[in-house]
Amino acid sequence: MEQNVVLEMRDISKNFTGVRALSHVDFTLRKGEIHALMGENGAGKSTLIKVLTGVHEFESGSIRMADKEKNIINHSPQEAQENGISTVYQEVNLCPNLTVAENLFIGREPRKMGMINWKEMNNRSEKLLESLDIHVPPTQMLDECSVAIQQMIAIARAVDMKCQVLILDEPTSSLDDDEVEKLFVLMRRLRDEGVGIIFVTHFLEQVYAVCDRITVLRNGELVGEYETKDLPRVMLVAKMMGKDFDDLADIKSAHEGKKAEGSVPVIEAEGLGHKGTIKPFNIKINKGEVIGLTGLLGSGRSELVRAIYGADKADCGKLKVNGKEVKINSPLEAMKLGMAYLPEDRKAEGIIADLSVRENIIIALQAKKGMFHPLSRKEMEEAADKYIDMLQIKTASRETPIKSLSGGNQQKVILGRWLLTNPEYLILDEPTRGIDIGTKTEIQKIVLDLADQGMAVTFISSEVEEMLRTCSRMAVLRDGEKVGELEEHELSQSSIMKAIAGGDDKDE
Repeated sequence: MEQNVVLEMRDISKNFTGVRALSHVDFTLRKGEIHALMGENGAGKSTLIKVLTGVHEFESGSIRMADKEKNIINHSPQEAQENGISTVYQEVNLCPNLTVAENLFIGREPRKMGMINWKEMNNRSEKLLESLDIHVPPTQMLDECSVAIQQMIAIARAVDMKCQVLILDEPTSSLDDDEVEKLFVLMRRLRDEGVGIIFVTHFLEQVYAVCDRITVLRNGELVGEYETKDLPRVMLVAKMMGKDFDDLADIKSAHEGKKAEGSVPVIEAEGLGHKGTIKPFNIKINKGEVIGLTGLLGSGRSELVRAIYGADKADCGKLKVNGKEVKINSPLEAMKLGMAYLPEDRKAEGIIADLSVRENIIIALQAKKGMFHPLSRKEMEEAADKYIDMLQIKTASRETPIKSLSGGNQQKVILGRWLLTNPEYLILDEPTRGIDIGTKTEIQKIVLDLADQGMAVTFISSEVEEMLRTCSRMAVLRDGEKVGELEEHELSQSSIMKAIAGGDDKDE
């Protein structure tokens, strides 16, 4: 092992029920570096981390730490921690009902005569937090802290446990720009103190802002290891996707001029609203168009479509579907009117984790048909196979539990579920959040293809560039109110930002 290397993984292989998750993968982490682990969903990033931290056993290969005479095999996350490897996940794994100090020292509280020495614990916590420039009282309850502060507290706990390797798994997904920068300041500080940091993220900008080196995985195999300064973004994307790829920016161009607008809007809302979530709004959604909803977090984007779909029953206004006024009291009624809704939180509202891919795909169609018209096993299998093939879902078989799939493939299953119901109107709420660049592009292309075939689509995304690539028109929301619309010729990053911030909006 080289002198400045803190962690060395060699020839790591791992299988899951017939699927090769990792194939002879190497990974090297140096002391005092931030190292990005990149790849599409299903590339093997999470599996490699879980092998390292003892969540999964591996079939072959070796793991070596700088301060260990022999190769190590971690049989649990606790054993990994004892070997100097700590992980901070996107969803912080701490105890919200305890204080900051209790979370920092849980399981290793300082004691005096067999009792917890609260004074010493709080004093040590205060010094630790101060040394890392984390400004929070040690006696404050954790659930009173922001997500960003909770993550920093998790990092502080790892640092105090003398970790040599710190794994940050999608730590910035729920943070705003200021919180991300504060996290980066802490990461750089730890790097300068000699900690090796593995940074897993889907945000390219963040990789180039903070990382020293990049390792790329694809389909469970090592593509390569690179100095960040020597790997242009376009090349990184190409290596992740395994394609010659000059730019992702203009997938929309091939679909321009193909709108199939009808004289009667598929969806027309007049003064529709739901008290406490979305103020009364007007909107028209035509056949063959993708209309985007843009605005800051909490602006009312999801609430607007939930009012249309009946997930939040509208308490004012009118809704017409294909020119006919309707009252929608539940999502099932919306489904029967030809609507489909892919929700923002796929884990809580989308997938049914313990069911198979087949069962997750057919469940909406079965609900639409009713319990007295069950699908035959053959119909189920044919439907599942059709969308597994069409959407290129990576799964060992149609009977694989959906919880075993990567996030991007889970999202494709849910999309297949709704396409099977043959909807006229499709709502996609953050369909690409937390998934890799390649799958994002595939989903964007699918959306444009569906519009070409005449489907009306509402697309919600927090990424402006993605909206520009996908949408033919955008509605702007602010503070629970629809405040304007931008036509296709008006769409640009600057015009969208200005509209969101409260510039010259164009309303109906």
